[in-house]
Amino acid sequence: MVQFIQAQNIGLAYLEERFGLQPAKDESFFTEWLENLPEITDLEKQYLDRAKFQFLRLVNHPPIAEETVKLVILSPLLDLAGFYDEPFFIRSKQSIEIAAEDKGEIVRGRIDVLVIQQRLWLLAIESKRSSWSLLEGIPQALAYMIANPDQNKPIFGLVTNGSDFIFIKLTKDDVLKYDLSDQFTLFKRENELYKVLGILKNFSQILS
Repeated sequence: MVQFIQAQNIGLAYLEERFGLQPAKDESFFTEWLENLPEITDLEKQYLDRAKFQFLRLVNHPPIAEETVKLVILSPLLDLAGFYDEPFFIRSKQSIEIAAEDKGEIVRGRIDVLVIQQRLWLLAIESKRSSWSLLEGIPQALAYMIANPDQNKPIFGLVTNGSDFIFIKLTKDDVLKYDLSDQFTLFKRENELYKVLGILKNFSQILS
């Protein structure tokens, strides 16, 4: 009998055991979040300063639903990074399934935002008091990325709860390998949305 498992209920250990997922050990594996990042204009900084201010004001009235995260933070970032323009287009609430071979298990879930060319996957989760909610979203995002039909090229992901951000890279050569960026947060004096936008802009250039 096939057992169905919800993506939000799995952990990294499950993905490593069932799908052979491995953390990359080569420091050069995921440099796209570090190197050759585009400049952020003064006008874009003003836009991001306002987005940060609006989001932090909402923090005083928890909980912050994932729809609010997408509206206040994620949508402006995607717009400024060029993901609303050709050759990209947005699909939301996409269903995915991945089968664990010979295990009689199928992982099911629904991704919040999918940026086509199917090589950038974005997951917005409810903003909670603890940043651990972000770490819990990483296995879920990786499950969606593993289910991507085009495994011949690197796939990128972003997990955010609005205040914190982690980028992911996944490749499939002989084995599935992944790595994570540093974690960026709005709870610093400097506006780390500048760095997040720079990384998204870099992804946009790489994927277009």
